[in-house]
Amino acid sequence: MRGADVTQESLFTVAKLADFVPANHPLRSIRELADEALRRMSGLFSALYADTGRASIAPEKLMRAQLLQLFYSIRSER
Repeated sequence: MRGADVTQESLFTVAKLADFVPANHPLRSIRELADEALRRMSGLFSALYADTGRASIAPEKLMRAQLLQLFYSIRSER
């Protein structure tokens, strides 16, 4: 079952995650491009996941995490 792509920022801190990234940082425009591409792929993701079972981590979150790993040369997915 496909998980939802929602954030729980208020659970951990009163500041939003966007407050930690400067307004002119390149990651902001990359995030917009990635979100648009992931929105277009949403139908494909839904077709790949089962309708029943335990909800997974949203594939959009996994893709965004992978992008950050690639940009900042984090060598492991663990």
